[in-house]
Amino acid sequence: MRVSSLVLLAATAFPLALPAAAAVQAPYDNYPVCLQVYGPVRFIECRYVSIEQCRPAAQGIAGQCVTNPWYQPPAGPAQRRRGR
Repeated sequence: MRVSSLVLLAATAFPLALPAAAAVQAPYDNYPVCLQVYGPVRFIECRYVSIEQCRPAAQGIAGQCVTNPWYQPPAGPAQRRRGR
């Protein structure tokens, strides 16, 4: 009985953890430029639309502005095919 309870708990907990991981990465997709900070606490903050906008945030700290490798630009309007 104890083993089946653990299996049931694991089977229900695992799928619940998957959407949380996807939700954490989603904000990184929205902006093309990130501030990457180095030091005892390292982090990456992607909330800038240009390198120029990011530069003031990087001044005076151990960090740099980089292009966002996760950025997905919005899809443009669909191309219409011309009939002949």
